[in-house]
This record gives sequence, C-alpha cells and structure tokens, in this order.
Amino acid sequence: MRVLALWCPDWPATAAAAEVDLPPQHPIAVLSANRVVACSASARTMGVRRGMRKRQAQSACPEMTLVAADENRDGRFFEPVAAVVAEIVPTLEVLRPGLLVVPGDRAVRYFGGEGTMAEEVVDAVSACGVESQVGIADELFTAVLAARRGQQVEPGGDGHYLAKLPVADRERNFGRRHG
Repeated sequence: MRVLALWCPDWPATAAAAEVDLPPQHPIAVLSANRVVACSASARTMGVRRGMRKRQAQSACPEMTLVAADENRDGRFFEPVAAVVAEIVPTLEVLRPGLLVVPGDRAVRYFGGEGTMAEEVVDAVSACGVESQVGIADELFTAVLAARRGQQVEPGGDGHYLAKLPVADRERNFGRRHG
C-alpha cells in the first residue's frame, strides 16, 4: 500500500494570516507560552525561528504581526483544503490542520499514476490559494517526511530514504507539533 501525504507549510501562520486578512508576504508569527511555534516564510527570512521568545522575534522583525496559537482557527481554515482534496480522493485522514494523508493505491489506479495524482491534489489545493507539497511512500511516517521535501519515495525504498535523512529531521518532524 502506498500513502500520499499533503503538507501545507507554516499552516498555523497561514491560518492566522487568513483570519486577520493579511497578505501572504506579510511576516507573521504564532505564539504559545510566549514562544514562536510557527511563522511565515517572510518572518523566517528576517531571522525569526520556532522556539524564539516573543521579544527576540520582535527585535528580529519589528513589522511582524504576532498572534496567539489557536488550534480551532487552524482546523476551521483547513476544512476547505481537506474538502477540496476529498472531492478528488474521497478517502483521507487529517492528521492535524496543515497535514493530511490519503491511501494511494486505489486513487493511483484512477489517476493512472502517482505523479498525476499528486499534481491533481496540489493543483486543487493551489486553487484554494494555499501552498502545499506532496510526498508519497510505502509508510505514513516516510510519506510525511517526503512531503516536507516534495518527494516521492520509490516503492520498497522507505528504509533507504530514511537512512539518508539526519536523525534530527526525523525527530523535528514527529517529536513536536508544529506547522
């Protein structure tokens, strides 16, 4: 069985920006317990990183908008993304807002290949105005890691793919919740 993972980078920051109607390029950071838990690409360009204290992040990017973490907001804004994917591939599971998985075997047969299926899903999500990447692998864990890189792992190649990744990447992606 193959698994397709769809990952929307920086989802908590994307949802927060959408809620306050900010343009995508505006720097934004999501805070929990006075620390950055997610930030936009533009905030990262200015030096903001997950785990930074609020004051440190503000000094790195004074024009940045700061918002409190809100899982309900994240989920509410992810519902339309999941719905558009469900129109293409009706069987899916939302692991958390910004990350969903699809069992790939039946869908691949329908679309005629993994690449075609991945393109259809990314195009549909893009039509919602949301950036996404897809990873495909034999196992869920590997598919999620591959999605963060926008890669497809060859059938039977999960072990080889994972062996090439630094352990820190594997821990960062599954050791803590973040966007």
